[in-house]
Amino acid sequence: MAKSLVIVESPAKVKTIKKFLGSKYEVAASMGHVRDLPKSQLGIDVEHDYEPKYITIRGKGELLASLRKLVKKADKVYLATDPDREGEAISWHLITALGLQDLVKQHKVFRITFNEITKSAVTEAIKHPREINTSLVDAQQTRRILDRMVGYRISPLLWAKVKRGLSAGRVQSVALRMIADREDEINSFIPEEYWTLDVDLKAEGEKKPLTAHYFGTLCGSGKDDAGAKSDSCAKSDKAEKVELKTGDQVDAICAELEKADFAISEIRRSERERKAPLPFTTSTLQQEASKVLNFPTSKTMRIAQQLYEGVDIKGQGSVGIITYLRTDSTRISDEALAASAEYIKATYGEEYLAADTAKNGNKNGANGTANGSAGATNGTNGSAANGAAADAQRNVQDAHEAIRPTDITRTPESIKDSLDRDSYRLYQLIWKRFTASRMASARYEQTQVRITAKRHLFTAPFSRITFQGFLSVYNPEDEEKAVGLSKGITEDTKISLIQFDKKQHFTQPAPHYTEASLVRALEEQGIGRPSTYAPTISTILARRYIVKEQKNLYMTELGEAVNNIMKQSFATIVDPTFTANLETLLDGIADGTVKWKTVIENFYPDLDEAVKAAEKEQEKVSIADEESDEICEKCGRRMVYKYGQYGKFLACPGFPECRNTRPYFEKIGVACPKCGKDIVIKKTAKGRRYYGCLGNPECDFMVWQRPSDQKCPRCGGIMLEKGNKLVCADESCGYQTDMKKEQD
Repeated sequence: MAKSLVIVESPAKVKTIKKFLGSKYEVAASMGHVRDLPKSQLGIDVEHDYEPKYITIRGKGELLASLRKLVKKADKVYLATDPDREGEAISWHLITALGLQDLVKQHKVFRITFNEITKSAVTEAIKHPREINTSLVDAQQTRRILDRMVGYRISPLLWAKVKRGLSAGRVQSVALRMIADREDEINSFIPEEYWTLDVDLKAEGEKKPLTAHYFGTLCGSGKDDAGAKSDSCAKSDKAEKVELKTGDQVDAICAELEKADFAISEIRRSERERKAPLPFTTSTLQQEASKVLNFPTSKTMRIAQQLYEGVDIKGQGSVGIITYLRTDSTRISDEALAASAEYIKATYGEEYLAADTAKNGNKNGANGTANGSAGATNGTNGSAANGAAADAQRNVQDAHEAIRPTDITRTPESIKDSLDRDSYRLYQLIWKRFTASRMASARYEQTQVRITAKRHLFTAPFSRITFQGFLSVYNPEDEEKAVGLSKGITEDTKISLIQFDKKQHFTQPAPHYTEASLVRALEEQGIGRPSTYAPTISTILARRYIVKEQKNLYMTELGEAVNNIMKQSFATIVDPTFTANLETLLDGIADGTVKWKTVIENFYPDLDEAVKAAEKEQEKVSIADEESDEICEKCGRRMVYKYGQYGKFLACPGFPECRNTRPYFEKIGVACPKCGKDIVIKKTAKGRRYYGCLGNPECDFMVWQRPSDQKCPRCGGIMLEKGNKLVCADESCGYQTDMKKEQD
C-alpha cells in the first residue's frame, strides 16, 4: 500500500512527526536547503533580467536520490518545511530538485505548515494542505539575491584594500556601522556635572529614618519660613523643579536649611497597575535570555531550536515543547488562550486571570506599547515613519504565533529531569513569560510624601504591592523592590533633620551595545528579520570586526577599517533607513503588491557603479597583527595573533624565514596548584571546555569547573566555581561558600 510522504527540514523532527502520523506516512528530512546560488560565482545573470542560477548544493546528491525513491513509492507528498519565507523557498526548491512538477499538476504535492510540533498541530496541518505561496518564495529569493550581490561584489574589494578573508553583508554592515557610531558617540561625549541632595529625617515614633529627595522650590506667595502645610502652594502641584548643577548650589541649600523646620505638607496616595508583558517574539527572547541567563543570541537560538524540534520527555517520548522560534508576532491561538485560562484559574485563582481573556498581542497595540521593548514587535513601535513597515510586517507574519510552550500544563519543574540545565532554564523563561502574559496586572499603592522646609520641597516616594497578579509567576529584571510607607507616618507626624546626603555625579554616555541591546536596536529600526539577528552578530564577531568583553561589544581596528570603507564608498548600503526600507519592500513582495525583479533592477546598477568607483578611489589599508607577550623560541621575535580555520593561534612574524606556530590558550589569571604555571582554557576533541595547565604534558592538572583565585581557607587547596558557589577541589575537604557577586 502506498504511503504519503512528509518532507521536513530537520532530521530531529522526523522521529517526533512519524510518531504522530503513524504507519500510513513516511517522514524524511531535506537537511535544510537543497539548492542555492553557486559559491564560485555571483550566480545572477545581470544581463538577462537578473535571473538567478540555482544549483544543487554540494553533498546533497545522495540525499536527493533517496528522497526521489521515497517519492516514487508515495501517493501524496507533503512539504512540511518551516513556516516562514525561508521554509517556503525550501519547499519550492524541493519541487524542482525532486522533479515533482508533474505531481504538482496532478494535485499530489501539497504544502503544510505548523507552528508547533504536537500531534494536534501536525494532524490538523495534514487536513488543511495548500499550494506553495510564490509571493513568500519571491520575497525570500529577493533577500537571497540582494545579500549575494552585496557580499560577492563588495567582499573582493575588501580583500584587495584590507586583507583576504573579509566579508561585507547587507545587514551585517549596517549592524557594524551602528556599533561604530555608538563608539563615536561615547568617545565624543563630554560629561556634565550634576548633584543630588537627599535628607535623612527623624520621624516621631519611628526607628528608621525617613529619606527624602530634593525636588525644587515652592512657588506662589504667602509662604512662611517653616514651609507650613497650610501654605496653598505646598498643597498643590505648584513647585518648580530645580536642577542641581554645582556643589556650591547644594551647599547653599544645606546652609539655608541647616536649622530650618521640616514638615510633612502632604501625603498623596494613588493606585498604579503594571500590565503583564507580552509573550516572547524572537528578538525579545534573545534580549531577555541575554539579560537573565547570560546567553549569547546564537546559544539562545540553538537551544530554542532543540526545544521546538522535540525533546525526549519521560513517559511521553519525543515532543516539541515550544512553538516556532522565528517570529515577530505576539499572536496567541484560540486553543492556547483557552488552555492558559483554564490552567491559571485552576492553579492561581480566577482573579489572577487577565480581565480580557481574549487579549491578543497583535490586536492590542496599546498593551504592546505599554510594555516597552516587548511591545515593539506588535506593530506599535511609536513611530509614524515605521507605520507602513509595521503594517506590512504584521500582515506577513500574522500566521505565526508568539513563542510559547505547546502545553501550559507541562510546567518546567515537571520535565526538569528530561532537560539539560540550559534547556531547562530557557524553557522556564519561555513558560513563565507566556503564563504571565495571560495573567492580571500587578497592582500597587503608590505614596508620595511631600516635605517642605522654608521655600524648598523634598519628596519621598513609596510603593506597596496590593495584588501580585502576573508577578507571582514572572518577575521582570527591571522590577524595583516595593517599599511601603510606615503606617505610623501621617501628615501630623513631627519630623526633624538628621543629616544631609549630597552626592556629585556626572552624566554618562549611552552604553556600549550588548548583543541584547543591538538586537533591540536592529528591530526598532526595522533592520533584518527574526532569523537574521543571531547570524548577523555571530558573523561580525567571527570576522573579528568586533570583540565582546563583559557582554559589551567593541570595535576592533579591522572593524573600523571595514566600516570606514563601507561608509565612504557604500553610504547607502550602510544607511539604516535604506536597509529598513528594503525590508518594507520585501514585505510588499511577500504580500504580492511589489514585483521582486523591480527591487533588484533598482538596486544593482547603483551597487555596480559604487563598486567600480571604490576600486579606483579607495586606498589600501594596512592592518598590523596584534602582538602577544609570547616570544618565539626559534628566532626570538615577539609572536603575533593569527586566525585560522580552527580559531586563534600564535605565529612568528618572521614568516617565511621562521614558520613557528603555537596553539593559543586563554589564560584565566590563576596559577596551577601543581607547578605554578598558568591555568588556561582548553577543549576536548568533542569541543567540551575544561581547564588545564599550560605546562601540559609535563603537568597533568585539569578540572572541568573554572578555578578561582581564592584558596580554600580550610585546607589551602584550589577552589572551583560551581553555579553560585565556590567549592574546594578536594572532595574530602568539603568546604564551600557563596560566590561574591561582582559589582557593575
